[in-house]
Amino acid sequence: MNLTTQKIIDVFEEINKIPRGSGNETEIAEWLVRWAKNNGLSVTKDEVNNVLIKVPATSGFEQSQIVVIQGHMDMVCEKTPDSNHDFTKDPIKCIIEGDWMHADKTTLGADNGIALAIALVIATEKDCKHPPLELLFTVDEERGLNGAKHISNNLLKGNLLINIDSENDEVFTIGCAGGRDCKITMPLEYLPCNAESVFEVSVGGLAGGHSGMDIIKNRGNANIILASILKKISVQSDFNLISFEGGSAHNAIARDASACFACNLKLDQISRTTKDVEEKVKGEYLQEKNISTKTVEIKAKSEKMLSIEDSSKVLNFLLALPHGVSKMSQEVIGLVETSSNLATVNTNSDYLSVLTSQRSSNDSSLDSITARIEAVSILVGAKCHSEVGYPAWQPDLKSNLLKKASEVYRNINNKEPRIEIIHAGLECGLIGAKYPEMQMISVGPNISNAHSPEEKLSISSLGKVTKFVIELLKYLR
Repeated sequence: MNLTTQKIIDVFEEINKIPRGSGNETEIAEWLVRWAKNNGLSVTKDEVNNVLIKVPATSGFEQSQIVVIQGHMDMVCEKTPDSNHDFTKDPIKCIIEGDWMHADKTTLGADNGIALAIALVIATEKDCKHPPLELLFTVDEERGLNGAKHISNNLLKGNLLINIDSENDEVFTIGCAGGRDCKITMPLEYLPCNAESVFEVSVGGLAGGHSGMDIIKNRGNANIILASILKKISVQSDFNLISFEGGSAHNAIARDASACFACNLKLDQISRTTKDVEEKVKGEYLQEKNISTKTVEIKAKSEKMLSIEDSSKVLNFLLALPHGVSKMSQEVIGLVETSSNLATVNTNSDYLSVLTSQRSSNDSSLDSITARIEAVSILVGAKCHSEVGYPAWQPDLKSNLLKKASEVYRNINNKEPRIEIIHAGLECGLIGAKYPEMQMISVGPNISNAHSPEEKLSISSLGKVTKFVIELLKYLR
């Protein structure tokens, strides 16, 4: 490991001491402002906590075009069921094993804290020669690129942008899907619960992962699997749902879900049905060998339960909602064009609340799958609020920045980079809409299983990408 890579790791570990889940970026934003002032750099923070740090050019680069280096402060907060980690106050523990860094039963936050660390070290490393830099760090990216939505169209002076939010060091990303969330609420009718005991079924151990990048991998969704189990139980007996909780974020495939209910079956009958579905899931989803289900009887009485009719409506609704790949691209082989993620489900107060997240590189297809979700919601008497979302980033294969980046990559690695469009949201789409002349590429070190507790960052890849960015900045003189 070279000295620059070690410095980046040190800064990243400092960043990981600061809680920075989406919507909780005030402390990290203030830390960045202090860092800039301590290093004698100009810094501004807007009303939503986006931070812009201006770094003067090194000697000989004063007349070069300004380059924007961009990443986001927030991280997806996922943990294993047995973890006691509190993302609102506890630091993320970084563990290095061989070439890989991971956390302790939580997401690592390399997506996208490592971008901040790379940018800060490059800005202050004496051996890094570079044009004038604008370091743009945004908030609330993971919940819908919300920080980027608030960037003013006169904030940036540069028209070359390097986004460090990709996850493969052999790839230049030059385009991405647009996205939109749907927030669904269904009114529920509760009855007094007269059952002497109720049951709880839980589903866990699923691979989960990023709802864009990993949606093509045919991973199980805990919300759908649990709804399938409950549906099979409900056809064997009168069935009254009491609660349903599953998923954690709009951009993560649900790994865990649990439900409580009352029915006339015995515990062993429910367990057999649950295990039967579990075995079928292992055959249907080959990556889900670690799926675990648990069935317990709860002796304590519940105060209320859903009517049989509403219980059936909830299960049918969840099973009818689209999830997974809807359409593959007709232009790029192997690229998902359109998908949907049944992200979170919960019963609270007198409503069922469901969050779905749709993505597409085609505006019409995004509208179509959203309309399908809205239609299914209407059929069950639910209200569906479809958010405005964010635009796709359309690729520019003739970009001068892409040409120069490819030349630098070729000189360093003696091979061509892979040029890709991804089925995920990147802030480049929103930034490009506000700055039409901006040339952009997205790069990043190897990160596996982002948005899950299995997230890992390759140390050697971090060094490789940092070297590339440093050399590219020199080349842009």
